[in-house]
Amino acid sequence: MGTKYLLDSNIIIGYLDSKLPPKGMDFVSAIVDKVPNISVISQIEVLRYNAPSEIIKILSEFVNSSVIMPLDSSIVEVTIDLCRQSKIKLPDAIIAATALVHKLTLLTRNIVDFKNIEGLKLIDPHTL
Repeated sequence: MGTKYLLDSNIIIGYLDSKLPPKGMDFVSAIVDKVPNISVISQIEVLRYNAPSEIIKILSEFVNSSVIMPLDSSIVEVTIDLCRQSKIKLPDAIIAATALVHKLTLLTRNIVDFKNIEGLKLIDPHTL
């Protein structure tokens, strides 16, 4: 069945803005073609800005074509544990917990924010 991925907000923005290196763009394109998984936190993060309508349209289309992982009780429990174990921002903890609960590899540029989370698999498309 293969590895499944969760796209962090910075990867979504980098991909849509074509700011990833060529290998990273190809890697993320293959994931997007199969319907990407994103956290409800990433949905909020990419749609919260008051950007020009054409940008909002692109972001909204991407989010609407993604599987949005909701915040459920399992993710809440893991998020609480992560916050107790390490200094991590709440949105990052929710994203990490979402990846852990759903057994997804997290694609992020912010490896340093997540590297100390046991069991979390990470890939930075900028370094492929």
